[in-house]
Amino acid sequence: MKIAVGVTGASGAIYSKLLIERLLQAKRAVSEVSVVWSDNARTVWQHELGNTDYEGFAVRVWDKSDFFAPFASGSSGYAALVVCPCSMGTLGRIANGISSDLITRAADVMLKERRKLVCVVRETPYNLIHLRNMTAVTEAGGIICPATPSFYSKPDTVEAAADTVVQRVVQLLGLGHDGYRWGE
Repeated sequence: MKIAVGVTGASGAIYSKLLIERLLQAKRAVSEVSVVWSDNARTVWQHELGNTDYEGFAVRVWDKSDFFAPFASGSSGYAALVVCPCSMGTLGRIANGISSDLITRAADVMLKERRKLVCVVRETPYNLIHLRNMTAVTEAGGIICPATPSFYSKPDTVEAAADTVVQRVVQLLGLGHDGYRWGE
């Protein structure tokens, strides 16, 4: 399975870090990971995580303006796009079919081809426009997965709490679930 990840400038770089690491670890199921960075995504990563570790990932990196990237077309073999974290601006463009960069074009492709689109939204509180955009993406076939950690597993670090969200995203992609399960 080929998966694309769109990283926006929303707060929550830890989510994209953990997600990319997990996808790279899933070599049996994931044959390729491609990443697109919004203008502010790397800046937010550096501010929040204090490093440039994103430079060391063994992924294909695409420029946000490169509409020749394979997942910008429905004829590509990409099975999913995860926008993580997903800013409300990006969500709004996706919800309204505005393909102004590679992330929003790829989201449009996933929706029109009935493939997986997971938007890990990172904002609080939500206003009515946010909620309506989430509804529009959901009605179009996308999945809204708020970056809301769970605490059933009693995470003892920020990374462990963030990983509860990433585990859920990986499960939504159909790649299994190796984290905490309720009732087990």
